[in-house]
Amino acid sequence: MLKDNILPLIFLLLALLIPLVTDNQYYLYILTISFVWTIGVYGMNLISGYTGQLSLAHAGFFAIGAYSVGLLTVKVGMSYWLAFMLALVITTIIGLLVGLIALRTKEHFFAIYTLCVGYIIYLIIYQWDEFTGGVRGLIGIPAPGAIGPIQFENSQALYYLVLVFLVGTVIFMKWITESLVGRTYIAIRNSEELAQTIGINTMRQKLVSFVTSTFFAALAGVLYASVVRFIGPNISYTMVTFDMLTYALVGGFGTLFGPVVGTLLIVLLTQSLQFMEEYRMIVFGPLLVLLVIFYPRGIVGGYAAWKRKRKIKKMNKSTTDSHNKSTYEGGP
Repeated sequence: MLKDNILPLIFLLLALLIPLVTDNQYYLYILTISFVWTIGVYGMNLISGYTGQLSLAHAGFFAIGAYSVGLLTVKVGMSYWLAFMLALVITTIIGLLVGLIALRTKEHFFAIYTLCVGYIIYLIIYQWDEFTGGVRGLIGIPAPGAIGPIQFENSQALYYLVLVFLVGTVIFMKWITESLVGRTYIAIRNSEELAQTIGINTMRQKLVSFVTSTFFAALAGVLYASVVRFIGPNISYTMVTFDMLTYALVGGFGTLFGPVVGTLLIVLLTQSLQFMEEYRMIVFGPLLVLLVIFYPRGIVGGYAAWKRKRKIKKMNKSTTDSHNKSTYEGGP
């Protein structure tokens, strides 16, 4: 058990120690934003990686969560944590309404429908100037309110707050994907018709998966607004959805730790190539193509496949050695 989880535990230990060994505000900010995006990618991974429904509206749900907490705190004057909870509820209800219609379509029709939904959300935020601030965006979003003696005004506290939500997200995803519900999602992904023949209510399961994924997109959006304190319509643009897809693809769709690996790797690599400005895509693009060609299941999926092959090879070798030994002992 401990051996299987040694890498995640090392990652967690490093994540806990980083703010203690560096006070570089830029590094902490980049890591905090990476954790935020990772939570959103986990939502997309649940519906697209495990359930097999390619949703292209998740930047929209991310933005609804961010704007909900921003509008409720800045314009309504609501306390932060009450606005936090309401933002998640609002986004999840919208996700439910969208899912009830979207999931009546299948395959590429579902992807096109959700792409249109995401673009409509972007247009509403961009054009509804009086309500959302339009292209000017929304400023003055407060930091998370204090929880007892714990304040969240500095970057270290925000870092640990987002890390707590990320760890909670990973634990929840591990629980749900290893449960009967998660196996149901995988059955739907592999063959929806076959899943129906064994008695699975595929529409209900897909809807639960979709709504849960919008909840985590909203959670990421709320945390993003709380860390950056300024949001604009660009966070709902469809390119953001494709960025999230890339994070999941590189890390490994349908794997538990793919979103963490993919998001951290790409965000940190992109930041490292900032000095090349727009030319960084010349380096980044081919690397991404090679990765997709040689690791179609992503880094985590490729590593899992390598471990499985190694285990089978060891078992075969053990069986062969045992057979040779018994033949030798039973020989003349």
